[in-house]
Amino acid sequence: MKFFEKYLTIWVLLCILGGIFLGKVAGNSITYVSRWEIAHVNVPVAILVWLMIYPMMVQIDFSSLKNVSEHWKGLGLTVTVNWLIKPFTMAFFAWLFFYNIYSAYLNPEQAEQYLAGAILLGAAPCTAMVFVWSYLSNGDPNFTLVQVSVNDLIILVAFIPIVKFLLGISQIFIPYNVLIASIIIFVVIPLTAGYLSHKYLIKAYGQEWFRNVFLTRLRPVSIAALLSTLILLFAFQGKIILQKPLDILLIATPLTIQTYFIFFLSWFTGKVMKLPFSMCAPAAMIGASNFFELSVAVAISLFGLDSGASLATVVGVLIEVPVMLSLVAFAKKFQYQ
Repeated sequence: MKFFEKYLTIWVLLCILGGIFLGKVAGNSITYVSRWEIAHVNVPVAILVWLMIYPMMVQIDFSSLKNVSEHWKGLGLTVTVNWLIKPFTMAFFAWLFFYNIYSAYLNPEQAEQYLAGAILLGAAPCTAMVFVWSYLSNGDPNFTLVQVSVNDLIILVAFIPIVKFLLGISQIFIPYNVLIASIIIFVVIPLTAGYLSHKYLIKAYGQEWFRNVFLTRLRPVSIAALLSTLILLFAFQGKIILQKPLDILLIATPLTIQTYFIFFLSWFTGKVMKLPFSMCAPAAMIGASNFFELSVAVAISLFGLDSGASLATVVGVLIEVPVMLSLVAFAKKFQYQ
C-alpha cells in the first residue's frame, strides 16, 4: 500500500481539523464557494471529484470482460451482494440506528439527512481501493480486475434507481434530474475519459510506461483532490461538528456494523460456494468497502456541502481504511486453500 493510502485515515483527520479551522477563520465568507453551481452541481467540488475519480477509472481495462465466464461463480456472489443485498441492509441499519436507537439524540431532520448519506454509500460499492485490499489479502488480481469492470458498468444503470427507490421509501424527495446529472458528471464522464485515455496511452507508450510512470504520477492527484474536497466539506460542517462532535460517532457506528456484516456475509457464502480463497477475499472486500468518491459527490449535489448527508458520506471515508485493514488482517489469518 502506498504512503498516502496507508495513512488515509490520518490525512482525513487532519483535513477535518483543517476544514473546521478554515470555516471558523473564514466565517460566513466561505459560503460564497457553495454558490458556484451549474445544474445544482458545485463547480469547485465537481473539478475536485473528477480529479479523484479519473485516476481510478483510467486503470480499468474493459477488455478483461472477455474473461467473465472464467469467474462466473465469484462474479455471481459479487453482483448479488453488491446490488441485491448491500444497499438494502445499509438502509436498514441506518434506519434502525438514526430513527430508533438514536431517537433521543437526533432530531427528525438530522436522522433523515444521515440516512440519506448512508444510502448513498450503500448504493456505491468500491471501485478503486478494492485493488489495494485484494493485493494486501493475496487476492487474484485478474478476478479483481474483472469484478471491478463489471461493477463499474452496473453502477451506470443501477445506482440511480436504487438510490431513488431507497430515498423514496424513506420519504426523502430528490429531483430525478439532479441524480441523473450527478451520475453523468461523476461516473459517465470520468469513466469515458478513463477508457479513451487508457486505450490511447497504452497504444502510444506501452503497458509498462502506463503502469510504472503514468499511474505512479497520477496517484497522488486523486488523494490530494479527495483531501481538498474534505477540507471544503468540513469548512462548512465545522460549526455543527463543534456543537455536536458526538454525531461523528453516532454516524460511524451503523456504517461500521454494515461493513463487517457485508464482509462476513460474502466471506462465508463464498466458502459455502467453495470459491478459492483468491476469489473469495476480493469478492468480500468489494462489497464491504464503498465508492466513497461518488457518494460524497452525489451527496453534495443533492443536499449541499453543509448537509448532514454530506457529513455522513465523509464519515464513511473516515472509517474506511482502519475497518478494511482489520478485514484484510482477518482474511490473511484465515486464508485457506
